[in-house]
Amino acid sequence: MIMFRCLLVITLLTAPGFARSESSIGARLAATCAACHGTAGDTKGSTLPRLAGQSQQALSANLQAFKTGKRPSTIMTQIAKGYTDEQIEQLAAYFAAQKPEAAK
Repeated sequence: MIMFRCLLVITLLTAPGFARSESSIGARLAATCAACHGTAGDTKGSTLPRLAGQSQQALSANLQAFKTGKRPSTIMTQIAKGYTDEQIEQLAAYFAAQKPEAAK
């Protein structure tokens, strides 16, 4: 019983840190995207799509389509193939949570 309580306490104390690290994974993965899609997916004056604020489902579906080749692209196909399905979901969640800056 003491062992169970110790495990429970450890789990409860480390869970918030784990949640923070999970959300920061998407931000770290998204750093790769910044060169083309802008910081936090907010392209300003670019012909490339703005990722910030799009729905998580749409972002995930598009990345999966690039990964499988259903949506052809020379660059995005290669990039998407480098991500696991879980990483694609983390990227999609990160960009969906970003607020695009209003056009000036």
